[in-house]
Amino acid sequence: LFLKDPKLEPQLGAMLTDMLITMTDRGPDSAGIAIYSSAGKGLGKLTVQSAHPEKDFKGLDGELKEAIGAPVAMIVKSTHAVLEVPLGQLDAARSAVAHLRPGIKVMSSGENIEIFKEVGLPKDVAARFDLASMGGTHGIGHTRMATESAVTPSGAHPYAVGPDQCLVHNGSFANHAGIRRDLRAAGVVFDSENDTEVGARFVAHELASGSDVEQALTDLTTTFDGFYTLLVSNSDSFAFVRDAIACKPAVIAETDD
Repeated sequence: LFLKDPKLEPQLGAMLTDMLITMTDRGPDSAGIAIYSSAGKGLGKLTVQSAHPEKDFKGLDGELKEAIGAPVAMIVKSTHAVLEVPLGQLDAARSAVAHLRPGIKVMSSGENIEIFKEVGLPKDVAARFDLASMGGTHGIGHTRMATESAVTPSGAHPYAVGPDQCLVHNGSFANHAGIRRDLRAAGVVFDSENDTEVGARFVAHELASGSDVEQALTDLTTTFDGFYTLLVSNSDSFAFVRDAIACKPAVIAETDD
């Protein structure tokens, strides 16, 4: 959902909540949301997830401040926390979090993006993170019905594919196991056995190697076999791609708002 009218930005989360709940039958086992909103001038955001938030988030902001030598603000939302740090310290913060709390997973990083995802019905996931109260310029919601990997927060979408970038996927990749091996050999680390994550890590690897989004998605279509529709977002736009047979639906609507 990409808003043209700034007056609607405070309602973004509420609109996404309604859309997410409507898709419950399509994906009842887990759900995720990416929200784009500014952290403030000169600031970046790191969204992290923990299976043990009471333990892992306790004192994390203070320890991280000491580790990177810069101010840190932390907002805890259930199993996730959003860490705001000076933009120039974002990579250092990510490395420090991995050292301070090895069990924590990074969901997203950038100037604008926050990703929240959990196991459960979409209405329960939306309530857990109080999605309806969130504002922003645009956002993505996804509901999942697992078919080939475990139902876990790491298996839910969206997947971050770079700073302020994320990906969601409908369909399946037939050759993801071989591509996963190639990416692991190149040093790419995976959080799940989900085939979508292979697509996300592939796009992230292409972007980190110098490709733009259009080229990365073009390379994906020539590398991956299967039936799929992908959506990739960044701080100011969306991009869609479908496999050549295009049996997975993609419906795009535009209004004045």
